[in-house]
Amino acid sequence: MRKLYSYLKIFFPPFLGIFFIYLSINITSVEERKLIFSYIKNADLKYIIISIVFGILSHLSRAFRWKYLLLPLGYKPKFINSILAVLISYIANLGVPRSGEILRATTLSSYEKIPFEKLFGTIIAERIVDLLILLGLIFLSFSLQFELVYEVLNKSPIFLKTISIGAPILFFIFLIVKWFLKKSNSKILLKIKTIFNGFIEGIMSFKSMPFKLNFIVHTVFIWLMYFGMFFIIKWTIPEMEKLDLEYLLLTFVIGGLTLTATNGGIGIYPLSVAMTLSFFGISNESGLAFGWIVWTSQTLMILFFGSLSFFILPLVNRRN
Repeated sequence: MRKLYSYLKIFFPPFLGIFFIYLSINITSVEERKLIFSYIKNADLKYIIISIVFGILSHLSRAFRWKYLLLPLGYKPKFINSILAVLISYIANLGVPRSGEILRATTLSSYEKIPFEKLFGTIIAERIVDLLILLGLIFLSFSLQFELVYEVLNKSPIFLKTISIGAPILFFIFLIVKWFLKKSNSKILLKIKTIFNGFIEGIMSFKSMPFKLNFIVHTVFIWLMYFGMFFIIKWTIPEMEKLDLEYLLLTFVIGGLTLTATNGGIGIYPLSVAMTLSFFGISNESGLAFGWIVWTSQTLMILFFGSLSFFILPLVNRRN
């Protein structure tokens, strides 16, 4: 059963991505596909370059922000190691979704001699903060498009029921696990308890962090860059040039929610972006072209810098 789960975890996301690519092809005619390719081919390169620069800046800021969570734990890793670990984590997520966080902690632990569980705890803390930002953006974008969102959700009540039932259950399971680890004296469970406590210490590092304002500024900057690298691409598609910010904000949120479904969002990201844009009168051809330009430019950037990081990391640490 465990082997089956491991295989599914590795092979299901890319197959799902291929399915969505097939679906994108299946819902378009030959003429429409030619139009999509022409939009992509004729896209203004300067906007794509600006989008990539925004992406790079967000990754640099993420690496810099990480140090503020590590300072209360008594660790000061080299910035070069932090940024290379971050870039490696992104390329790992392209291979196996959600594996990047583990590899990021493992990489920095290997070169900086920081306990893995504490590093992973700080990464979880980061993700919690980013999740709160994402929830805020979801609330804002849904509020701006309340009538549209209400109409869609009203047709799918099962989604709301799943959220309302699932969240309390997960919280209850967390409390049970925490209580069980606290009471148990088993050697294996004590080891798990040590790791678990390391995670908690990493997560709670935000509470004792000395530079909270710096952390918040970097967090805001990261998300501005995320949205900026998405927003700027609208000027590569003629039909989208006059599209209002509030429409693109909702599209940005919906697209972002699909990124972990497949390897880096391949297939599903452009399709979800196109489907969201269709609610605002954007043609399927323009929506798909826009989605593929955003996805391809950022993916190529991650592939290039992530691959480069694998080679640079041992070189900058060769004396160690």
